[in-house]
Amino acid sequence: MVTPLKTASARRLPGALLDWYDRNRRHLPWRAAPGERADPYRVWLSEIMLQQTTVVTVGPYFERFLTLWPTVTDLAEARLEDVLVEWAGLGYYARARNLHKCAVVVAESHGGRFPETEAGLRELPGIGVYTAAAIGAIAFDQPATPVDGNFERVMARLHAVEAPMPGAKPLLRELAERLTPNHRPGDYAQAVMDLGATVCTPRKPKCMICPWSEVCAGRIAGIAESLPAKSPKKAKPTRRGTAFWCLNKDNDVFLRRRPSSGLLGGMMEIPSTEWREDADLGAFETGDPPLPARWRELPGMVRHTFTHFHLELRVMAARIEKDGAEAGGVWHPIANLGRAGLPTVMTKIARHALKHG
Repeated sequence: MVTPLKTASARRLPGALLDWYDRNRRHLPWRAAPGERADPYRVWLSEIMLQQTTVVTVGPYFERFLTLWPTVTDLAEARLEDVLVEWAGLGYYARARNLHKCAVVVAESHGGRFPETEAGLRELPGIGVYTAAAIGAIAFDQPATPVDGNFERVMARLHAVEAPMPGAKPLLRELAERLTPNHRPGDYAQAVMDLGATVCTPRKPKCMICPWSEVCAGRIAGIAESLPAKSPKKAKPTRRGTAFWCLNKDNDVFLRRRPSSGLLGGMMEIPSTEWREDADLGAFETGDPPLPARWRELPGMVRHTFTHFHLELRVMAARIEKDGAEAGGVWHPIANLGRAGLPTVMTKIARHALKHG
């Protein structure tokens, strides 16, 4: 079911929302002040960081990146390994690799300036339909429609779209595009995002203070909070493996870098076996450890959840006298482990080993 809005009502909606936004806009580190033109570099950097991540989490990372690399050219000249270290903890590490790749392309092929059209932006590494629309609207005031989760929720409720997600996505995009104005499209896009984040929230939406409440079909029908509807989630599989925590005589821990492609590509890791759904944690293969040593199993288990699967790891520990860079790895001081750029799952392994080792 979709409840069409009357043409007169639809025409008033962007203006009403912009009036609300001028009074209630969120103050975010990457957002330009009223009357100022947005910096495309800041918009791009924040949008890449905000994918699958919360505003609260992104804030400190954003500020640190700007301190280290104030411009896209500065970022392009940075070492990828340094970028990955600063990204550690944000997750979805392909974003960091594409971030650096995109900066290099913008610096070398576009003179340090981002293309001003959606089509041009989509040609850059790591920039898809949503991000191109967000940069086009916010940085260049193009009448683009960056449909994120906030947009989808607001549109589903405004039009009482009861079709479940993700199947309803194309319809919600179409409905959102119909409302996008030519006047202040960048502010309008951010206004919809703010409305979804602060008023039209997933739970207990604040309909009484919503500037679109009067015409919201979902509110009128009494089903706003149940929208957008979701299809039943498929159960995530569980993969298992063994991690190897090895210390040398100087109390350094053995780390190595993962392959550049694939999950956690290019990140530093505590070595482990392959993570497999059919892995038997009860069987320990002596050929798996990265270094020859007297390995012992630590009590307990390390658990972590990725987007598409759960992970269970047992941890084997050992101490050796040699400290050469065997097996293509490096020895890193435990006291400075926080600067190794370990992804979250590897940090969990380290904490587990330090607690039980």
